Amino acid sequence: MNDPTESIRRAMVNEINAEPGSREFLEAKHGQVWDTTQLQQDFEVLGFMAPLIAARRRSDGIKGSLMFQASPRFYFGWSPE
Repeated sequence: MNDPTESIRRAMVNEINAEPGSREFLEAKHGQVWDTTQLQQDFEVLGFMAPLIAARRRSDGIKGSLMFQASPRFYFGWSPE
């Protein structure tokens, strides 16, 4: 299977995980940050291809995407469609 986004996503993963940020760092850079439990409360995850997640916000049904870092696992950068 040919994924035209693979090289871009791999570069993003390397950049995000090169120096994983604390929750406070990510909040200062990206705004709201979710841990896994909070993500499950606020979003329905539709799919993912690291470092991106497709999700539906539970409060209003709007679809969009978030990014995540590996460890510690935090989700950030909510972007509605």
